[in-house]
Order: sequence, then C-alpha cells, then structure tokens
Amino acid sequence: MKKNVLITGGTGFIGKYLTDELVQRGFSVSILTRNSKTNTNDISYYIWDVSTQNIEEAAVLNADYIIHLAGENIADKRWTAKRKLEIIESRTQSAQLIYSVLKKHNHKLEAFVSASGIGIYGAINGEGICTENTLPANDFIGTVCQEWEKSADLIASLGIRTVKIRTGLVLGKNGGILNKLTPIFKNSFGSALGSGKQYMPWIHIYDLCEMYIEAIKNEKMVGPYNATINDSTTNSTFSRALANNFGYSIWLPNVPTFLIRLGMGEMACIVLTGRRVSSDKVKSLGFRFRFKSLMSALKNCLN
Repeated sequence: MKKNVLITGGTGFIGKYLTDELVQRGFSVSILTRNSKTNTNDISYYIWDVSTQNIEEAAVLNADYIIHLAGENIADKRWTAKRKLEIIESRTQSAQLIYSVLKKHNHKLEAFVSASGIGIYGAINGEGICTENTLPANDFIGTVCQEWEKSADLIASLGIRTVKIRTGLVLGKNGGILNKLTPIFKNSFGSALGSGKQYMPWIHIYDLCEMYIEAIKNEKMVGPYNATINDSTTNSTFSRALANNFGYSIWLPNVPTFLIRLGMGEMACIVLTGRRVSSDKVKSLGFRFRFKSLMSALKNCLN
C-alpha cells in the first residue's frame, strides 16, 4: 500500500513541484485547499479554512507524513501591521490546526516536515556563514521564522519526528524569484540592487524537493536544516549571471537603495540584505545537491 503524504500549501509553486516528485516516487498525495478540486488516482483534495479553524480531519488521519508549506507570501504586499500579522498567523495557525487534530485522535505520523526560511538569521548583511546553530534574529523576518518553527515544535511535542527546512531563494520554472525577474532581464533592463554586495543563498527547486523527500524518508533527520547552495553568490553575481543567460552584459547602473526603499517600504530589506548560509549539516547525512552551479541552475530553469 502506498504511503500517503499530506501537503499544506500544495497548490503553490513549491507544492506543485513536490507533488509531482512524490507521485513519481510512488507516494499518494493529499492536499489541503480552501477550494474544492477533483481527485485523481494519485492526489486527493481536502477542504480547510485556517481562519475559522475548520478542516476535513480525514486528511490528517489518513496521512503517514505531513509536509507543511502553507503561508502567505512574505514579499507579496507591503508590510502594514495587518499584513505582518497575516504572514505570521498563516504559518502558525495552520500548524496549530493540524496539531489539534493529531492530538485529539492521538494519530502518530512517521514524520512532520515544516518549511522555514533562512530569514531566521535576520535581514542582515555580513561575511559570517550562518549554520543551524546561529542565533535567530529579532527583526520581522527573523521573528516570522521563529514563530513558524515554534508551531512545528507543537507537533514534535507529540513525539513525532519533526524536521524544519530553512529555505533560501528558490529557482524554478514558472514561479519563485525568477518569475518576477525574468521579464525585466529578458528585455535587457536588468541590474543589481543597492550595493549589489548582499548575499543571495539559493537552491534549485529540484534539490529542494529532494531535500523534502529525504526528510520524510531519513529517520536521522530531526530539527532544522539549511536548504541553500553556499557558493557566496551576491546580488551582483546573480544579476550578471541572469543577464548573461539572456545573452547580454548589464549596462544599467545599480538600482539606488533609496528608490527600492521608496517603492517597497520596510519590505526592501528582503532584497537589500543577505547573509551566507551553510548547508554542511544536510550534506553530512549524505545528501548531494544536483544543481551546484548558478549558471547551470539558471539554464535549466530558463532555457
């Protein structure tokens, strides 16, 4: 009998890729969604509404594993006080809802794997390399990730193996950061942002999905793991590589910091700051990244 993986946020960019990979590996997949969808042979859809704490409990009770990806896009809208609360609660209340069902029925998963972000180390520029033992930051992004991971700890308190995937910038087709940058760079208007020296730890969507699958299969994986390539890519490096992929060299000056802050407000820290992040912990378990070169990753995504 196939093992079942329940995915929250399964209709999003990462969730769609991950669903396809899991099905190809012989898993059945369940997806929690706010809107009714038609089931297929391999994918079952269940309704939930986090705002009202309603859920089709069968989704949780039929699951052998749960992968928790749900959460409002942190860069989708300007950070008003209301928006900040939505970003945090979309992550924490969804996990709390799952926790309540697991506890109510004493259902034991084989593993619970939660998304998190390298933003836990803060919107800070610096040369130091962050590991999973680096202290979290207390700025907004750091706080979001800390609360996100605390909600995953609720599941761990039930005696369920819990893994937290601290994700960097995800490169893939038809979504993520490239979806926003491609129209600009394809038309030869690309340039670096601010100083251009801020680091941009990235990961290819294929490798990220592989890490999630490793997390549900490998019983040695517990706690946080960084999901990035530590190749010291800066914003300038990334911008030049993206322009090169479209056959030109950047000719425009860097976009001034003050213009970015004017347009994005407090949220500008997402693109103006960045730290180096180590993935040695997951590699020590034998995990190997397929896409280690930025140019090869970009070519795979864009060509």
